[in-house]
Amino acid sequence: MLRIGIDTGGTYTDFCAVDAGRVHTWKVPSTPGDPGSALRRGLRELLEHVGGARDVEVVYGSTIATNALLERRGGRTALVTTAGFEDVLAIGRQARPSLYDLQVERAAPLVARRWRRGVHESIAPDGSVEQELARDEAEAVAEALARAGIESVAVCLLSSYANPRHERMLERALRARGLQVSSSFRLLPEFREYERTSTTVVNAYLLPRVGPALRALRQRAHVRRLSVLQSNGGRLSLQAAATEPVRLLLSGPVGGAVGAWESARRHGLRRAIGFDMGGTSTDVCLLLGGPPERLHENEVAGQPVRVPMLDIHTVGAGGGSIARCDAGGALQVGPESAGADPGPACLGRGSEPTVTDAHVVLERIRPDRYLGGRLALDPQRARAIVARLARRLQLDVQRTALGIIRVANATMEKALRVVSLERGHDPRELALLSFGGAGGLHAADLVRSLRMRGALVPAEASVLSALGMLYAHVERDYARTLLQRAPAGDLQRHFEPLLKQARRDLGREGVTRPRLLRRVDLRYVGQSHELTVPWGPHFEHDFHRLHATRFGFSAADEPVEIVTVRVRAIGDVSPPPPVRSGRAAARVPRFERVSMWLEGGARPRRREVRVVGAEALPRQVLHGPLLVLRDDTTIWVPADFDAQRRARGALWLEPRRSLRTEESA
Repeated sequence: MLRIGIDTGGTYTDFCAVDAGRVHTWKVPSTPGDPGSALRRGLRELLEHVGGARDVEVVYGSTIATNALLERRGGRTALVTTAGFEDVLAIGRQARPSLYDLQVERAAPLVARRWRRGVHESIAPDGSVEQELARDEAEAVAEALARAGIESVAVCLLSSYANPRHERMLERALRARGLQVSSSFRLLPEFREYERTSTTVVNAYLLPRVGPALRALRQRAHVRRLSVLQSNGGRLSLQAAATEPVRLLLSGPVGGAVGAWESARRHGLRRAIGFDMGGTSTDVCLLLGGPPERLHENEVAGQPVRVPMLDIHTVGAGGGSIARCDAGGALQVGPESAGADPGPACLGRGSEPTVTDAHVVLERIRPDRYLGGRLALDPQRARAIVARLARRLQLDVQRTALGIIRVANATMEKALRVVSLERGHDPRELALLSFGGAGGLHAADLVRSLRMRGALVPAEASVLSALGMLYAHVERDYARTLLQRAPAGDLQRHFEPLLKQARRDLGREGVTRPRLLRRVDLRYVGQSHELTVPWGPHFEHDFHRLHATRFGFSAADEPVEIVTVRVRAIGDVSPPPPVRSGRAAARVPRFERVSMWLEGGARPRRREVRVVGAEALPRQVLHGPLLVLRDDTTIWVPADFDAQRRARGALWLEPRRSLRTEESA
């Protein structure tokens, strides 16, 4: 069977296939209006490239859920909750996103007030029933919502995590009338009413759009088996993804994070920042001897979501980011993107200058080598569009192009600071692991700005997100709130229902012996937030130690509360083989020499630059300025940097202040 990882980005759809120990990569322009069109085209071309029709298994990084939430294109959704709690979505938490902003606007709830229905019932936090839900009332609410044309219903009752009896009754009544239902006791059986309600509502809102879209995608792409990457870094069957789309909100970027960690591990980088610059956005994550940290809660499109996610920070800066003058006449780049349609001006349809157009103007992107020559560029159009912006800025074309790149770099530098300096890590001790189609053009500039050790650009950098999907295991997360003082007697009995459910769910996905990791959320009695530690004989001691590490103190004499028990179920899959490096050059190649625009004093100036194909790079250290060409990306080595080819075709860029030059071409 041919295993293929596919990452649908805003500008390109990337493919990475593993076939008989070899790795093949491919790229096609995305089709935002119909993602299946790009999938069909790319699969057809890739299969022709590897030798014809095959039995295909696909792991897909989907942006369907994220886009539906960002663009508010979900289903017509209702919320059924305990009477008196209909406005929990609007009230939210006390925390304000911008403390001193008197005009701050919160994101509107996904469910309008008239579709939030309260039912008369009450369950105590210990699971005891204080007021029974009348069956007639459950039937009446279901009938009213069905008549109103509601597509999907979120059911979230007070303390249902302790006893789901009433939610089950509502679920049966709603489904009997043909409504799609998301019940909080199935999705998130944890306390904290606002976050549980918000997460359940997001799932219900996405359900009518994501499920049909994923099924149609598989049918139109003609693949036998399709699984989807979820936000926690694991893969999920199509059936499970279609019923729990809230778990897919970081599906695409997470593939890059998984791929970055695997690449860092293979190349011996223990401390690095993953830097994924694509056509629409840039995603960064911290890699400290392991995968990015897992968060149990995040906010997406203004909606709190409490499901496990890898810790990834995203900014609106990519190759397709649009440059313009703001109201004050200053240059601004992004967050708006030209995407795949119309795309950058150099692709022939765009009418706004982008970061990619700026590189074309400065001749860092070779029009005759773009995507290995499979896609023609129009440098004259790019220059004309950038020139129009230059007139507004009263600058020449080259200075404007350089300014576009500098502004984009500033946005990405800020993102790198968020995951390093703002979390107590000195970037000077970190390396940059650069990937994405545009990453290699900016990596050296960012290393210079933050004084980092250097940048590693893997051979598979342009499609690393797609490759990362092939490393992902089958994975599910389970949790249940306890709220009991530690020690809580036989804690194993609280894990047993979760372990049983994990084995059953992974068994449906063909996993017979999953790894089952148990965790507990702990806090000192009276605290409002908790820390997660592995469950074992010394879990309380581990909590005190982690608390001291995280917050600078611990209180071993204070009582500890067990908040939530968690199970993480992992079904290991065979990882793809190491990516094979390009063919080694028999001798130091003759470099092509071209004239390009480089920074120099007050304005850019033309200077001779060497250009070489990545597969022809020698092992020796080479001085910049140098342009390294791959079929699917370009790597820019400035004059103050050196480059050296590493194992598996990777390229290491380092400021000349510390790299010893052995030989220069």
